[in-house]
Amino acid sequence: MILSKYPLGFQWPVSDPFLFFAYHKDDFPKGNTQLGPASSLEGRNIGMDFELKDGFRMYHGDVVPGFPVHPHRGFETITIVTEGYADHADSLGAAGRYGNGDVQWMTAGAGVQHSEMFPLLDDSSPNPLELFQIWLNLPKKDKFVPPEYKMFWAEKIPEVSLDNVTVRVIAGDWDNVNALSPPENSWASDPNNEVQIYLIKMEKGSELTLPASSADLMRTVYFYKGDQVNICGEDIAAKHAVALQSDSATVIKNEGATCEILFLQGRPISEPVVQQGPFVMNSRLEIMQAIQDYQKTHFGGWPWDRNDMVHGNEKRRFAQYADGSKEDPEDLP
Repeated sequence: MILSKYPLGFQWPVSDPFLFFAYHKDDFPKGNTQLGPASSLEGRNIGMDFELKDGFRMYHGDVVPGFPVHPHRGFETITIVTEGYADHADSLGAAGRYGNGDVQWMTAGAGVQHSEMFPLLDDSSPNPLELFQIWLNLPKKDKFVPPEYKMFWAEKIPEVSLDNVTVRVIAGDWDNVNALSPPENSWASDPNNEVQIYLIKMEKGSELTLPASSADLMRTVYFYKGDQVNICGEDIAAKHAVALQSDSATVIKNEGATCEILFLQGRPISEPVVQQGPFVMNSRLEIMQAIQDYQKTHFGGWPWDRNDMVHGNEKRRFAQYADGSKEDPEDLP
């Protein structure tokens, strides 16, 4: 059953336990020697460029597009890069490069600084980027857990193949196919919270049934690419979000061009939410304390040479964790 519908822009509508959802689709040109765009940046509001001029944005970057060092406390970021690359660096000394289907799941917890840059690694061809970032809240009891992040490499993310439909299971499960484990303190780590994140691709003439879950969950289909689908008997145009009743099955039919859908579900945390910029707590007093803590400690400082840290010009994915361990997806069994 459809509860409501919303058009999709840069920010996508969410509700508890999710806080924020942004969709980045940029047609970056070929890169220069600094891993930025090999084109003029004239006429852009550098440092705050969200205009999609010439098909791309610089965001808060002035050389490389992206988000230079900034703090977080009290929630998690789930970053899905389906095309292009993202470079991570943080105040714990962790770093990484991921993309082309990889997912980074970061628990900010008590506080961390990180940068998220989008290096343009191809200097002879365009560098398209498609990226989703979802903010998942933490309950009060977990607001001060130690920060950490995990990589879900594309090769390891479970995928279910149905009749002309594929479902990539990023969180939760699909018909006994379980996602990779989220960070241990995540709201998603408790199966009772029924957090599910799927990337769904449907070919023309296909049909998919989303099974019923418990009542009163946040459950939304984001139809972001294609022509038109039919959801619960109603035709839905592309670039719309559809909020669904969670305790009834949902039938999606696609009679048009290949479509792509992102599905979110989760049990509400049902606690007060007070947000100021990158801090999400339960009270105004806790927000003030977060600001004071950040001013005093900078959440561990910044051990990198630049605020917009990038990791060279090789198309090499890797993760370097705070404990010094390293991971290369090509070396994983």
